[in-house]
Amino acid sequence: MRYWLMKSEPDVFSIEDLKKKKSEHWDGVRNYQARNYMRDEMKRGDKVLFYHSNCKPPGIAGIAKVVKESYPDHTAWDKKSPYYDAKSNAENPRWFMVDIAFVKKFKNYLSLHELKNIQKLSEFKLLQKGNRLSVFPIEKAEFEYLQELGEKV
Repeated sequence: MRYWLMKSEPDVFSIEDLKKKKSEHWDGVRNYQARNYMRDEMKRGDKVLFYHSNCKPPGIAGIAKVVKESYPDHTAWDKKSPYYDAKSNAENPRWFMVDIAFVKKFKNYLSLHELKNIQKLSEFKLLQKGNRLSVFPIEKAEFEYLQELGEKV
């Protein structure tokens, strides 16, 4: 099993949206490294920290899990989609997605500001300068520690 962090803008798709829908495809990723992680490395059962980005405050909102491994992102073929890519098509897909399912919303939202002040997380990829990927792997120990913090009341 692997562990991941996936970012979403809550006004586009939040942990609450995932909770209501139970599961959803993770479309619109248009960074090659993030795509490669989803296409080549994410497996069914992998656990995900669900991160709210581009909001005040940004932070980790809860946990999801991968329920369907990668398949072509059809939004790249839809000319009306903001994720349209003229160079991608069904015969030669450029972009991929996975499906994730809701596991839990944290009792304690873990803000980015709070995370930056935890010495134990000094090597956490999310906090590294220049890391702007929307999908990336994290260590099991980091996942477990953050899960513990998120469940504290």
